[in-house]
Amino acid sequence: MSRPSHKEKILTCGLRVVHEHGYAASSVRDIIEAAGVPQGSFTNHFASKEAFGLELVNIYYKDIERFMAETLLNDALPPLKRLRLWAEGGVDALNQNGHWNGCLLGNFGAEANSEVESIQRRVAEAFREEQKNIAYCLRAAVKAGELPAKTKCDELAAFIHAAFEGAILMAKSEQSSFPTESFKRILFSMLLSRKA
Repeated sequence: MSRPSHKEKILTCGLRVVHEHGYAASSVRDIIEAAGVPQGSFTNHFASKEAFGLELVNIYYKDIERFMAETLLNDALPPLKRLRLWAEGGVDALNQNGHWNGCLLGNFGAEANSEVESIQRRVAEAFREEQKNIAYCLRAAVKAGELPAKTKCDELAAFIHAAFEGAILMAKSEQSSFPTESFKRILFSMLLSRKA
């Protein structure tokens, strides 16, 4: 009779622990205690803490991909409305129940070090994909006449993404919505001045 796998429980509880405390500050012991499983369960499913962290990034990014498909890549909606839904929904999702845990990808990026090289590469790939999707939406806005034809979509997308991640990181450090609210206000009232 085979024993039940604890992998999903470790990943679910581990994601919460790492999101709340950071990757470096979360030990394997913290993760297995949160999951309520024996220590051997971790090593049965993950070759290392880095392999575990990489799986967390991939799980977290799947939700982001789904959200981008509903917003930035949703051709049924006007482009600037898509961008607004992405910006507002993304910020709101990261402040649930008043817990300012930030964006897991941004948190991993801020903890960059040589010990988690594969994780850093994956985070960089995810960020490039997000920027590409923002640029896609901006190009659609240019085509629809919502933004000027001269708009440098790739450059603007990189700036918007960096500002988004930076605002979330500042909101986390300040435990305040002020940075994210400022980001949204400036993005739509000044940077993308035509009505969304």
